[in-house]
Amino acid sequence: MAEAGIVDQDQYSCSVCLDLLKDPVTIPCGHSYCLSCIEECWNEEQGKDYKCPQCRQTFISRPQLNRNIVLSEIMENMKSINSSHVVLAEPGDIACDFCAVEIIKAVKSCLECRASYCEVHVQPHYNVPALRKHSLVKASKIPTCSKHDKLLEVYCRTDQTCVCMHCLMDDHKGHDTIKVTDTQTKVKKTIQAKEKELQIVTTDITCHSESAVEAIKSSKKAFAELVKLIEKKSIKMIELLKAQEKADLDEGEKIQDKLKEDISELKKRDDALENLLQTDDNVQFLQKYESVSCSSGLEDFPRLSFQPRCSFEDVNKLICELTKSLENACLQEIDKTLNKVSDLPTKTPKFGIKVGDNVRVKPSVDTPTHKWGSVTHQSIGVVKKILDELMTVDFPEQKNWTGLVSEMESVVDVSSGSSSQDPEIKVGDKVRVKPTVVIPTHKWGAVSHKSIGVVQKIKPDESLIVDFPEHTNWKGILSEMESVTNGKETEISILDSTFKVGDKVRVKLSVDTPKHKWGAVSHKSIGVVQNLSSRKIPVNIKVGDKVRVKDSVITPKFTWGGYVSHTSVGVVKGKIWVLSYDKYIKSENVMVDFPKHKGWKGILSEMEVIID
Repeated sequence: MAEAGIVDQDQYSCSVCLDLLKDPVTIPCGHSYCLSCIEECWNEEQGKDYKCPQCRQTFISRPQLNRNIVLSEIMENMKSINSSHVVLAEPGDIACDFCAVEIIKAVKSCLECRASYCEVHVQPHYNVPALRKHSLVKASKIPTCSKHDKLLEVYCRTDQTCVCMHCLMDDHKGHDTIKVTDTQTKVKKTIQAKEKELQIVTTDITCHSESAVEAIKSSKKAFAELVKLIEKKSIKMIELLKAQEKADLDEGEKIQDKLKEDISELKKRDDALENLLQTDDNVQFLQKYESVSCSSGLEDFPRLSFQPRCSFEDVNKLICELTKSLENACLQEIDKTLNKVSDLPTKTPKFGIKVGDNVRVKPSVDTPTHKWGSVTHQSIGVVKKILDELMTVDFPEQKNWTGLVSEMESVVDVSSGSSSQDPEIKVGDKVRVKPTVVIPTHKWGAVSHKSIGVVQKIKPDESLIVDFPEHTNWKGILSEMESVTNGKETEISILDSTFKVGDKVRVKLSVDTPKHKWGAVSHKSIGVVQNLSSRKIPVNIKVGDKVRVKDSVITPKFTWGGYVSHTSVGVVKGKIWVLSYDKYIKSENVMVDFPKHKGWKGILSEMEVIID
């Protein structure tokens, strides 16, 4: 309502004073004026015909002026609305260029008019069709060219100053310039893109939080059901034990009753014998003794004992064994699950790649699982998202490209396209062709990946001349070469040779011709190891080294145990065989002490050294 009152202000203005109506009155023709304005106008026409200042209708006698109650209420509302929008300009504020009486704070500036307006005076830019096309911005000081009095809307990079469009035709003709509005448009587009990213991230966070709540509920439910199951089995076990106890007790009561009967019978016989001993008549004694003695032996009363069918001591042992077995099984399985849950956030970092990294497809990958698209081995992109084994990468050639994390490698030095930042190469350095370069720009000649030469000359175009033992004055490109230190010279000969049956292998790119010839095999061929010679190659692991199971080993030969995982780090212990001249482990089996599993047994080829 407030905005509507301001926008329609003209229709509530007096046509005489051009201001808002004060004490509005209406004359017979229907037009309204300020009471003081129409009286003053008609006072000047005293003795003449009285006319309406707008439609010029003539009245013979001076009309009676009646107060317009509706307009009076509207005017009161208009005044309150306008007063709430009027803010006086303070030092440092942009003032309205059209307010004459009071210095009102401007709310908008027009780039075409090069003027600033308050809430009232900016309204024509909203109502007048021709002014609606003007560009209104937040009230600010509008920079203008002192020479052409035009808006400064172009930035000259050559002179590092803002200029107008006319300046481009004379003083700054041919200079490196950029239009500010173009930059502003790009910024606005970037803002929109970031707002969209924020919305997506907010949605992802909400979904992740909801997923966590569901996981917690599932966890509570699973453990509660497990407790209920154990309680149910416990009740069943108790009922079984009570039934067994009752059966044994019933049998015991029967034995007790039988023993009581036997005792009673024996007591009767004892009394009879006692009476017989008191008899003086020998004939009577002999007659009675015969009847008593014939059934007085223990053979008539077999030995009875309580022999329960169930031994509760055995039950206690079984319960203890069950408890121990359940504890071990539960703890092991629960710990495995906890370790897996703990490993979830680090599942991707084990490849050493995270969101924001520069990456490319590994040279060893002939064709990515999710195809090339417009991407090549030389393409370098930025990781946008990682989910489990999948990653989304933005390449210059293709946005939102999908690939496997295991098929990618980080690229540190983007400018040279190298995955490792080599020191600066200079004349006299030993160099060789990088292993990632399949074919050098200027071809191999007699050179191979194993060739090591000395730089003789480096040209401004980044090319260099190298003297190799096999090829003098060989021409190459700086970005395709790497410096060779003493460590790198022996790198090819000490590469990990711990292959085992079942491993996937191929011929190294540095090998021009295998010792036993190619046959139908090529550098691209990938095969599976079926057999290994008996010659043992010592692995660089010694007693006291920190080791862990290699990521490539899914299940160790001697199993994981209860507490060992890929993230577990242990120390090599136990009786270890060593060579005569060094401390390299010679035996294939190795004993390792992990924090939660002492004396763990593993195989050398499945282990790797951890360097602090």
